Amino acid sequence: MERIKVVIADDSDFVRDGMKIILEVDDDFEVLGCAANGREAVRLAEEKHPDVILMDIQMPEMDGIEATKQIVEKNLGKVLILTTFDDDVLVQKALQNGAKGYLIKNHTPEHLKQMIKSVHQGTGVMEEKILESLAKGSLAGRRELGNGFDPSGYSERELEIIQAVADGLSNKEIAARLYISEGTVKNYITTILSKENLSHRTALAVYYLTGKKA
Repeated sequence: MERIKVVIADDSDFVRDGMKIILEVDDDFEVLGCAANGREAVRLAEEKHPDVILMDIQMPEMDGIEATKQIVEKNLGKVLILTTFDDDVLVQKALQNGAKGYLIKNHTPEHLKQMIKSVHQGTGVMEEKILESLAKGSLAGRRELGNGFDPSGYSERELEIIQAVADGLSNKEIAARLYISEGTVKNYITTILSKENLSHRTALAVYYLTGKKA
């Protein structure tokens, strides 16, 4: 199996070195290089052609939000945000700029590696508590940030299902809220995912909350 090529961007020597050690001892990964700021991250992505870029947000010269935008626009790799900051606005900006995932730096090495693999395979990933925080945001706030979710083409019931998914409810909880069977909920979600060409319910929730298909 071909190794997943990774670039690490973080202004902390300790974090960069730690992640590099974690990944380099695993035969599934190859670390192509490390960057101390967003500008270096973009340059490394241009030179090395990584599969996944691990991106911190707050860095000197160019932050991770802008670096993510440039990397995605140039199709230089998939970005997984790793940060200590869980500010809702930063989350939405990162996702709107094309980040495929957003994780807080309290992960275990195995969790980190699994998330990198998921992003590499095309699956958007996000910490559950961040998703819950986004779900609490008002619709007006989402519109103010330029939400691009298009409700046209959906029935009232489908929109209720989408809202419930974004609220973090399970199929059982959605069934109880809407007084329908779990099987019916599952069928609705399958249809909705197919309409938007999304692979899983987290991606649907992110799309509804941010207007970005992760």
